[in-house]
Amino acid sequence: MELWRKRYLIWLFIKRDITVQFKQTIFGMGWYFISPLFTMFMYIVVFGRIAGIPTDEVAGGAQVPQPVFYLSGICLWEYFSTCLTEVSGTFQKNAGLFGKVYFPRLVSPVSVVASKLFRFSLQLATFVFVYLLFVFKGVHLRPTIYLLLFPALVIMIQMLALGLGLIISSMTTKYRDLTNFFGVFVSLWMYATPIVYPLSYVTNPALHKIMLFNPMTAIIETFKYGAYGAGEFSWMYLVYSLGVILVLLVIGISMFNRKQKFFIDTI
Repeated sequence: MELWRKRYLIWLFIKRDITVQFKQTIFGMGWYFISPLFTMFMYIVVFGRIAGIPTDEVAGGAQVPQPVFYLSGICLWEYFSTCLTEVSGTFQKNAGLFGKVYFPRLVSPVSVVASKLFRFSLQLATFVFVYLLFVFKGVHLRPTIYLLLFPALVIMIQMLALGLGLIISSMTTKYRDLTNFFGVFVSLWMYATPIVYPLSYVTNPALHKIMLFNPMTAIIETFKYGAYGAGEFSWMYLVYSLGVILVLLVIGISMFNRKQKFFIDTI
């Protein structure tokens, strides 16, 4: 496979992306810790205090601490949304490079998904730190065996961001105004995913089922169930999510490969 033979290019792109993120910054890597914590505090105030939305319940009927509940969703969603946004701008951001040098164009979006793992790992470390703080305080948070699915969940997020990002990138190459539409769509998508509220909070049966058709729902709920034993876990919906993700990935790669032959004429 050509992409595998050019894997050294992926590594070069990864190093470039990570290095660029720290240039001319005051806090450097500190922003990766500040961002999820700031978002967590905002969610606690708006959704926890003002709106009064509960979190998931663990064994004994106690609620999951709000910082743990919100961070568990924030870390995964921010990784997904950041990858999706970056991949969807592949053609526009690399127009000059693509027009001058030949290399497998998929190197660019694949390197984006890989480079964002660095940021994700730091934010995940923030979640683990907050999680352990509450465990040491005596809060009943017990990981389950389903936490072993975490690497698979991360790969599913990567494939979903890559597949959908390639579709968006291929479409917005010709129709630039679709970028605004997809930006709004991703923002609304977050609220259709159980991040600021537990899935159990959606009591309407029809709406509850519709939310389960969101491929990110099963991923988020599986991680929560594995991390602290609360939430809803279903093999059926997890497999469904994987099926949707694979279809989107195949469509995305197909559209991307077709569009890359003519993008210089339309970009």
